[in-house]
Amino acid sequence: MAPVNGVPEPLSGKKRRIGVMTSGGDAPGMNGAVRAVVRMSIAKGCEAYGIYEGYEGLVQGGDLIKQMQWDDVRGWLSEGGTLIGTARCKAFTQRPGRLQAAKNMVLKGIDALVICGGDGSLTGADIFRAEWPGLIEELVKKNELTSEQVAPFKHLNIVGLVGSIDNDMSLTDATIGAYSSLTRICQAVDFIDATAFSHSRAFVVEVMGRHCGWLALMAGVSTGADFVFIPEKPPGENWEQDMCKIISKHRKMGKRKTTVIVAEGAHDMHLNKISPTKVKDLLTNELGLDTRITTLGHVQRGGTACAYDRMLSTLQGVEAVEAVLDAGPATPTPVISIIENKLARQPLVEAVRLTHQVAEAIESKDFEAAMGLRDAEFAEYHSAYMTTTATDQPELRLPESKHMRIAIVHVGAPAGGMNAATRAAVAYCLTRGHTPIAINNGFPGLCRHHDDKPVGSVRDISWLDVEGWISKGGSEIGTNRGLPSEDMSKTAECFELYKIDALFLVGGFEAFTAISELRKGRKEYPAFRIPMVVLPATISNNVPGTEYSIGSDTCLNALIDYCDAIKQSASASRRRVFVVETQGGRSGYVATVAGLCIGAFAVYTPEEGITIKMLARDIDLLRESFAKDKGQTRAGKLILCNEHASTTYTTELIANMIREEAHGRFESRFAVPGHVQQGGTPSPMDRVRAVRLAVKCIQHIEEYAEKGKEEIAEDSLSAAVIGIRGAKVVFSPMDTLEKEETEWKARRPKNEFWVGLKEVVDTLSGRPKAMAS
Repeated sequence: MAPVNGVPEPLSGKKRRIGVMTSGGDAPGMNGAVRAVVRMSIAKGCEAYGIYEGYEGLVQGGDLIKQMQWDDVRGWLSEGGTLIGTARCKAFTQRPGRLQAAKNMVLKGIDALVICGGDGSLTGADIFRAEWPGLIEELVKKNELTSEQVAPFKHLNIVGLVGSIDNDMSLTDATIGAYSSLTRICQAVDFIDATAFSHSRAFVVEVMGRHCGWLALMAGVSTGADFVFIPEKPPGENWEQDMCKIISKHRKMGKRKTTVIVAEGAHDMHLNKISPTKVKDLLTNELGLDTRITTLGHVQRGGTACAYDRMLSTLQGVEAVEAVLDAGPATPTPVISIIENKLARQPLVEAVRLTHQVAEAIESKDFEAAMGLRDAEFAEYHSAYMTTTATDQPELRLPESKHMRIAIVHVGAPAGGMNAATRAAVAYCLTRGHTPIAINNGFPGLCRHHDDKPVGSVRDISWLDVEGWISKGGSEIGTNRGLPSEDMSKTAECFELYKIDALFLVGGFEAFTAISELRKGRKEYPAFRIPMVVLPATISNNVPGTEYSIGSDTCLNALIDYCDAIKQSASASRRRVFVVETQGGRSGYVATVAGLCIGAFAVYTPEEGITIKMLARDIDLLRESFAKDKGQTRAGKLILCNEHASTTYTTELIANMIREEAHGRFESRFAVPGHVQQGGTPSPMDRVRAVRLAVKCIQHIEEYAEKGKEEIAEDSLSAAVIGIRGAKVVFSPMDTLEKEETEWKARRPKNEFWVGLKEVVDTLSGRPKAMAS
């Protein structure tokens, strides 16, 4: 629209000109947020403006505020840092700087801002919004703008996205960049572990986190560190002796390596700094350990965003545009947060206030308040870490009458995080006085090999057996798809023979089916009248009762790394389409979320199926797209196709059809990553969630410690699935899930939470909504 009096006229209806900027420290995933805001704005009929160099660009104006087109953000999902830049801006902290920023926005016609940054950046944004009417009035008084020019810009709406590797913002479980940073830390510690084991060394690793210990705590949980120092929960008065005692005990038990994680803001109860050097000297002088220090520094900020941060930044960017369009003049500034698996709009002022209160509580030595101000998830992870890092804690041991023999079984295909869950369950059991029993090679192993000589498949398992499993992929105790129904009487006989009091299953839909069979078998077999719980672990994420399964994040990261490499090849030749086949059974979760994370052109799922009309329309769209391509970079395209999306239109056939119909204008190839999606080192998210959920499962089992078999059988939650559903972690009774929520033939839930994400993938790829039909 042509400018009037030097200022563009407002867009019609509720359409807005939306500026997007990144501010503060860079974080992986910021580019994904910018891409989502730009494309969602355009898809909604709005205009998008990139504000380069953060608040400095807002103050300087000119070419630092540019209208962004659809193709300007092509390929940004796989880029690290922030491509529109970020910079400290002293001018914006003063009113004259904010006055100039307001003038620049009016001259560009921008009437809404989406800002991705930390608490400082977002605080500045809210001050700017509060001052906006006064700034506009002052610009008119100073004759820098006329009343006519400012008339459409009486109000400014701002939406915040939290981009911070520290994960230090209150009212959200995760900030954009935090899990990518944790990934860098875990990769480094995993590498360090190998040399530490080789030389029987100790390593002290310093990670970022001045006022927030999230990175240090999560790194400790996901690497099995011996000791962790975080600002919110400093160690006790005699921490030096406590640390040395724990590490010495681990060494005497046979552990060859020692890892201590120190947050950069770590201190003791009196706020005296605990430095890596001090910890190193203690380990060297008191325990005689050959100790090294590793400070990871800005490595933690670098690299591309992990799968979770790509998904989070994309969905939050889309939600930010929706929030802008929903906002009125009096709407409080929201910040887009995530609680467990659910996006939410939180009041920005309250989130910032609570964030600052954490630092204030630490400064006043009120550490209980500091922990309380963090989200509930943080406290749970800390508790899980403390109970699983040292098993000899007499104060946590239950009375002997409550001790149980708890069998641990892996069922189904391997998934990253199975071993981490088992390690946590074993450590927690030993801490509480229970006897953990590993059933090797699933139910077939139990029935066929339980009494093999010299070692059968039913084995008591010690802490040292599992100590090094936290970062191992696959299944150390073996897993397969065999079910109890193959020999129910033998399964019951073995349960009685080994006096099994409870069952902890880790696995996918087969584990779900197994516990269903055992629950139904309770009428005939009293041995099955014990508490049983399933921790969903499958790359397909298709277990009823949960929106998240252990291993699905590892799978997505492996698939995204693969697709990034494929896309690079496709882009190098410019006119090439790759059709990539994904696993996931008859659930399109993996294909859809991976498509969201890589910016796929199209995603084909079993739920939607594939039709000839759909393929014909997609081929037409590809022709149109490549015809418009005037030599842009990052021009390659990917289509993700679930392995069971169609029995007729296979991945290879689709690629061949595209190539045939392209008539030489562009090329098509197909690629099958196969079991690459199952293997590899578990992602930090899968590790930490495996630990937290495994501990919750054993705690659930403990509730049945002194109950009789009949009482247990009558309790619907005695056979349950643990899961993340919306904003909560819940246990769902098997009988309800079986009858009401399971699509047995397709081996998936009836109502899959992620189905709506398919529309987001199509919207951000420019694929018309008509394709959904």
